[in-house]
Amino acid sequence: MDGHWNAFRAGNEINDAGRSLDANHMRPQEFHMKTAFTLAALTLAAASLPAFAKGVVINQAITEAEVLAAQQGWCKALVDISTTGTKSGQSAAKALAERVIDAAYGYQMGGVLFKPTLTVNPQTFRTTRAGALAYFVGGDPAFPKDTGFALKGWTKCEVDNAAVFIAGDSATTMGKVNITGKDGKITTVDKTWKFVKDDAGKLRIVVHHSSLEYAGQ
Repeated sequence: MDGHWNAFRAGNEINDAGRSLDANHMRPQEFHMKTAFTLAALTLAAASLPAFAKGVVINQAITEAEVLAAQQGWCKALVDISTTGTKSGQSAAKALAERVIDAAYGYQMGGVLFKPTLTVNPQTFRTTRAGALAYFVGGDPAFPKDTGFALKGWTKCEVDNAAVFIAGDSATTMGKVNITGKDGKITTVDKTWKFVKDDAGKLRIVVHHSSLEYAGQ
């Protein structure tokens, strides 16, 4: 540190000495030599300063690719739960649904604004994990009207976005989701999702609104 200070002080002293002289009374050669010496001293001082390590960059911004992957993951999970229910029963489907909810939704971050497709008052909204699980696989006496939306024999699920709005660390999507049943019939729902990143950088659903298409009069 003393070396840094001495080099910097030497440069300042030379500058002060140079300013105290009238350039008109200095020979050109002498003037240029003093200037060159001053610049060399300042360069040496700067070069001897410690280099600073690059700081850690934390970027929580969401990309479109991450959003599309999360949507496709949701669709795959719906079909997987349905297939598991058909092959192995409700208990196995429930165990899988629990893992899916814990991986895809943000219930561990607080309540999720979840309005499923086929729910009725007074249990229209499922802001708790238990409510979401009951909707997908049923079997919960606290939600007696839930029969398990994910247990209807779905074989295919595709997302058709109308728009994707990304703003930094959150992303909102709106569009159609087409779900194919075991009989080949396609059910189309209007769906809005909002995603945020958790502390580990993983996308979580914090808003999920779904409704059947309006058929008109």
